[in-house]
Amino acid sequence: MLQGTYLLLCILGLVLPYSQFIPFLLAHGLNIHLFLEQLFTNHISTFFGIDVIVSAVVLLVFVFWEGTHLKMRFLWVYVLSTLTIGVSFALPLFLLMRQRQLEKQAAYF
Repeated sequence: MLQGTYLLLCILGLVLPYSQFIPFLLAHGLNIHLFLEQLFTNHISTFFGIDVIVSAVVLLVFVFWEGTHLKMRFLWVYVLSTLTIGVSFALPLFLLMRQRQLEKQAAYF
């Protein structure tokens, strides 16, 4: 049940943000200057932008701390997915794989 929830959140974390990002890419290409200009255009968008950046840093610390503690492999996948797809995908993906690791370790006892 929990793994299914994390999987659904992964899908939503990929589809929903990219439903907004792909039209931007199609209209403007990978224009980083315009992207940042629009991201930090006012206080509210800046709030959300900074919130996501801080959340990404927290996620990366959590991935390395918890992933190392649980002896999870391929931690670089979560770093790459955070940087390329986003926190809304990388967090549920990590939690899904963490849950699998926890259940695998519990089966040994």
